Amino acid sequence: MNDPEVNMSNVLADTNLIAHEKALAAAGDAITLVLRVPAPLKSIADQVIRSASSVPANLAEGHGRSGRDRLHFWRIAYASAKEVDSHLRLLAHAGVINAGKAEKVLETLDQVRAMTWRLLNPKG
Repeated sequence: MNDPEVNMSNVLADTNLIAHEKALAAAGDAITLVLRVPAPLKSIADQVIRSASSVPANLAEGHGRSGRDRLHFWRIAYASAKEVDSHLRLLAHAGVINAGKAEKVLETLDQVRAMTWRLLNPKG
């Protein structure tokens, strides 16, 4: 009855972060958007992939930590979301990714940043 696997499974199900779920969706969409970016801008696309995958990873890692460690990872997630935003806007302005699809990703990232901000600043 006191099986750690069963107990841990129940705990994880009750503590999902909505920000993490949205970040996973935004990261997947951002990565899909930049897969076919032409060679001259490929380094920016590669950075989108790294920073987009960093957002949900750091939200999840922070969720598993406490104290200053938790806040550290959530700050990284927030900053990485800002970085993805900047790179996607640049690629959309350059006309190498679909601006409409990019806008949807940017809207979701904005929601993730707002949720992350509230995690970082629970009293304000």
